[in-house]
Amino acid sequence: MAINITTENSAFLFIDVQEKLVGMLKEKIKIKCAKKAEILSNAARILNIKTVFTEQYPQGLGSTIQPVKYSASESAQTFEKNTFNALETEGIPDSIKDKQNIFIFGIETHICVFQTAIALLEKGYNVFVIKDACASREKDEYIAGINLMEKEGAKILTTEMVLFEMLKSSKHQHFKEVQALIK
Repeated sequence: MAINITTENSAFLFIDVQEKLVGMLKEKIKIKCAKKAEILSNAARILNIKTVFTEQYPQGLGSTIQPVKYSASESAQTFEKNTFNALETEGIPDSIKDKQNIFIFGIETHICVFQTAIALLEKGYNVFVIKDACASREKDEYIAGINLMEKEGAKILTTEMVLFEMLKSSKHQHFKEVQALIK
């Protein structure tokens, strides 16, 4: 990959991994999405990667699911939003302004993840969509969202691809700790 990816120049942007939104997903997708988000939250804490959570209308949709929230670093930031594009929420653009690479995932792929990814691309960020940590209620919507983000220039990755890209080598001081997350 020609893009310089480090833990210092990257941020993880969790989009609306919330109680009611996760609850609306089909069982197999719900389990997978929640598990991958938890792995990424743990990895971000271990590797000291900037972590930003968004919560769409939390009064109605609940907060970020507990396994993800509790595994996050104390420095993780949470923003309540009402817009689909997270960059239109006060504080979010400033929270990531010093990062080059934004790793984005969450619910729903074809709405909030999609609109935020496109806005990030327009602002010149390197955008990486972690596809196995994304979900939509309908498979066709999920596929359309992933396909269009890729067509517009986002790189499509999986959780394991991201983790090993961050580690670079089995000699990394946190290799065993991060590897244990996916076993």
